[in-house]
Amino acid sequence: MVLYRRDTTPGATWFFTLNLANRRSDLLTAHVDLLRASFRHVMRLHPWRIEAIVILPDHLHALCTLPPGDADFALRWRLIKSGFSRSIPSGEHISASRQRKGERGIWQQRYWEHHIRDDDDFSRHVDYIHHNPRKHGHVERVIDWPWSSFHRYVASGMLPADWAGGGNDELSAGERP
Repeated sequence: MVLYRRDTTPGATWFFTLNLANRRSDLLTAHVDLLRASFRHVMRLHPWRIEAIVILPDHLHALCTLPPGDADFALRWRLIKSGFSRSIPSGEHISASRQRKGERGIWQQRYWEHHIRDDDDFSRHVDYIHHNPRKHGHVERVIDWPWSSFHRYVASGMLPADWAGGGNDELSAGERP
């Protein structure tokens, strides 16, 4: 069995990418209200701050800060993923190994996490999150994607409504080389 070593710095800020098992699926946007409900439920039980987030049809990116003394982001993601999975009708392909474990076949089992190092790293990942729908060709303007914290940043005056990113930094932050 592979042992995954995760950084467990309490109170840290993290960038996450979670993917559906079927990367051609649109479950996340088709059932965005159920995904939001799962987030709300878990955040009531295990608070954390979502600094930035974008929900795409087949994956999501989030930048989250845990409370001081708390490093258990794995618990939060497990509960969010399982809550969402239980709320949608079954019908997806389930591998034999997942069937033996009683799991659904909705999410990829693992996710990507990155410990944010400094303000520049934070800013690059916020830009990456907000630019992602445009990067994937879902919209031409970032403002046109409805499932993004970009709208919160515009409303608070932190970003202009016509922001679309610039340079290549936000195109590579958060991506595996």
